[in-house]
Amino acid sequence: MMDVSRQAINAIETGKYDPSIWLAYHLAQQFDLSIEEVFDFKEGKQ
Repeated sequence: MMDVSRQAINAIETGKYDPSIWLAYHLAQQFDLSIEEVFDFKEGKQ
């Protein structure tokens, strides 16, 4: 559905890869959530 590999999804889940804003947007849209709900953004943490 997202046109990315399982390895890419695993890398996102384990914090080894930060998705582009467009991929993050499409993932959130797929689950009918906001980007902030899908990804745990903490201020000052990169």
